Amino acid sequence: MSTKDLCDNEAKAKLRDLAEDIKFTMMVTALDLKPLNAIPMTTKKVDEQGNIWFLSAADSDHNKHIENDERVQLIYSDPSDMRYLSVYGEAVITKNRKILAELYDKKSDVWFDGLEDPRLTAIQFYPREAYYWEYEKQ
Repeated sequence: MSTKDLCDNEAKAKLRDLAEDIKFTMMVTALDLKPLNAIPMTTKKVDEQGNIWFLSAADSDHNKHIENDERVQLIYSDPSDMRYLSVYGEAVITKNRKILAELYDKKSDVWFDGLEDPRLTAIQFYPREAYYWEYEKQ
């Protein structure tokens, strides 16, 4: 396993590579509550600034949690290739139609009744601190 201190563009590139490749994460919201509220989420995109995007239902518990406390922890895990990523940051919810149209995919977003579903929202996650571990093949 290896770890490195990464800064700026190198850190954003590593975060993008891992988050987009592993794709599925456990999103932990309401960090002060016990037990922790962790739900599986699909990474839709990592933008040029390193922000991670998800689609979510407006009436979901995690949306309600984010509205009350923007702090979020993401935990990515790929045991088959021994790659792991833990990211702490803040999240905001948007209903911006342009963003939703960019992120929405009818084939993979089975939780919604199309792009016009009034429950459809996007979560923009702003990473503040991240750690990764990966096995370096010899």
